Amino acid sequence: RLQKLKEMFISKFGSAPKFYARAPGRVNLIGEHIDYCGYAVLPMAIEQDILIAVEPVQTQVVQLANTNSSYLDFSTSVNNIQINKTKPQWHNYFLCGLKGIQEHFGLNNPTGMNCLLDGTIPPSSGLSSSSALVCCAGLVTLRANGKTLSKVELAEICTKSERYIGTEGGGMDQSISFLAEEGTAKLIEFSPLRATDVRLPSGATFVIANSCVEMNKAATSHYNIRVMECRLATKLLSKSKGLEWRKMLRLHDVQTKLGVSLEEMLTIVEEVLHPEPYSTEEICKCLGISLEEFHSQILSQNMQDVSTFKLYQRAKHVYSEAARVLEFQKICSEAPVNALQLLGELMKQSHISCREMYECSCPELDRLVDICLQFGAIGSRLTGAGWGGCTVSMVPTDKLNTFLKNVKKAYYQTDGQRLAVENNNLFATKPGKGALVFVEA
Repeated sequence: RLQKLKEMFISKFGSAPKFYARAPGRVNLIGEHIDYCGYAVLPMAIEQDILIAVEPVQTQVVQLANTNSSYLDFSTSVNNIQINKTKPQWHNYFLCGLKGIQEHFGLNNPTGMNCLLDGTIPPSSGLSSSSALVCCAGLVTLRANGKTLSKVELAEICTKSERYIGTEGGGMDQSISFLAEEGTAKLIEFSPLRATDVRLPSGATFVIANSCVEMNKAATSHYNIRVMECRLATKLLSKSKGLEWRKMLRLHDVQTKLGVSLEEMLTIVEEVLHPEPYSTEEICKCLGISLEEFHSQILSQNMQDVSTFKLYQRAKHVYSEAARVLEFQKICSEAPVNALQLLGELMKQSHISCREMYECSCPELDRLVDICLQFGAIGSRLTGAGWGGCTVSMVPTDKLNTFLKNVKKAYYQTDGQRLAVENNNLFATKPGKGALVFVEA
């Protein structure tokens, strides 16, 4: 693959690349939609990645090309980075990483670059191809400009800079992309960012299956509405408990301030919030503020026309999912005899909560989870933002081949479009290593 990339680079730019950078995609084993609420998640890097060949140049121009011809070439002056939020095209994700590093160091005359990108992560599949691209671009810019940063600093800069494209992400994708290590999943905690190894039990393999329904995170408001609903739930819960609700942004903050367990938080949600959707007027009444203040101080720009919010369901999902993450880690470290069954159960519960409380599944994902469980997965759930993308299933290693064959038949071979892409869309994966820069020997 490297040789092919090098040859394409030479034929494109007329000289050889000086270095390469790679950043992996990731699969989240458990802990969906809780990173931006301040809670720990449990992902692992996958072997699929974004790989960029780079040659720093004297002109202050970045030229971007892609080995996949359906992604058009792009070039821009490094001193005038414009990121178009309305159309999340591939080069804009590269520009996020570039801009993040430039701003962090206040680079006035950054180095120009020729870059050729190759990716093996299926796009819009919930395996973080976009975040891997932002991270890889950050790494490339850092190296080309002769700067250094720790992996944690890089992850934090790339998390912030991906927001230039309009996605209110929480930092899981960028953190695992940099902090991953081969052979182990990671418990990733936030503020401050830290990662702890989680050894997965032997005897099972994780299998990723793509539903072939594409979900573009930045182009959809579903994702950002959920972020806002969690923020509003935070404010109502805080107000009911006499906390300074104006300062509270994340559901985790409420738990920390009250000093209670996740189980107790679930009880508080039951007491304070009602399952029926809240109208804007009702939220204003609960908080004792005017509609004007609600729209100008609390709702973000792109949420102004949303008029109802489900707060009970979102808070319930977040607190129960956060508890499942900790339970998953505990089972992995204690390794009881029935560890696989217990982990499988947590994965199933997670999917049900994503489907019913967070409403981020879709009929195809639900069907794929059912098929995976039917053909021997011990646990299966959607992974990534949802609304399309992939499932992750835990499958006994000795049943892997039969499992793959049956799922292929039941899900992919019933549909011509899916059949054409099944090889990239159903695969077993091991925990892979994190982002790195390398030079050819």
